[in-house]
Amino acid sequence: MARPSPLKLVLVASCATMLASCAPATVRDGPPAATGGQVGQLPPDAVPRPEPKSRYGNGPVYEVLGKRYTVMDNSSGYRERGVASWYGKKFHGNLTSNREPYDMYAMTAAHKSLPLPTYVRVTNLRNDRSVIVRVNDRGPFVHNRIIDLSYSAALKLDMIRDGTALVEVEAINFDVPPGDRPARVTTAPPVSSGSEPAAEHEVFIQVGAFGSRENADRRIALLRSAGIGTGFVLEDKGANPALFRVRIGPVRDGEQYDLLVAELEELGIDDPYLVNE
Repeated sequence: MARPSPLKLVLVASCATMLASCAPATVRDGPPAATGGQVGQLPPDAVPRPEPKSRYGNGPVYEVLGKRYTVMDNSSGYRERGVASWYGKKFHGNLTSNREPYDMYAMTAAHKSLPLPTYVRVTNLRNDRSVIVRVNDRGPFVHNRIIDLSYSAALKLDMIRDGTALVEVEAINFDVPPGDRPARVTTAPPVSSGSEPAAEHEVFIQVGAFGSRENADRRIALLRSAGIGTGFVLEDKGANPALFRVRIGPVRDGEQYDLLVAELEELGIDDPYLVNE
């Protein structure tokens, strides 16, 4: 993405947002002029392997657009759901935060706080397509965005047209005995997107799980008071005792998700969670 620039006390990471704010208005991001066609012609997923932390882009604290971010000590156990975006030709060839040239055809990504580099599996919650990418950049510095994918990775997940996707991001970690090679990968084997037909899922926002129906109904009433009429209660009889889960949706895309999250924040609900069925 953009070239990182050092400050006296903090490292300012690079990002598409920063570059966009400095670039001429006529410069726009997007796919390459010739997209090249089918998923099968795209590069294979990144192959996870243990790597030392980069000398660049790892903070431990950095600042972008007046906001400070803290880099994680390690990626162990990291899993998050949210909105993914992607970046393409506008940044192709620019230096990433760890001083590698950005290649929109490679299987890479930008993340605000994971150590550089980190390998992650990104799954599109709507179609179950999954890719493995190597995080070597910082960003995206946009509210509600959790990862910025390369053009090729986004194309594999079928999110180029919409620009964003509702995803799960999970770090791939290694158990490394002292002085030895990695013993095993601690996450499940990656699911390749390949050319398999995409199964469509509905995606919902869960905004509470309660032990009583009364409390769940109160949450629904709160949602309706704000004009959110798509909330409903799902009784989870598999839980012991039973739980009453309050969900909103289905959610079509990242844009609708952004609007709903903003409304939920106004209501003091700041822990929405994406679920798919």
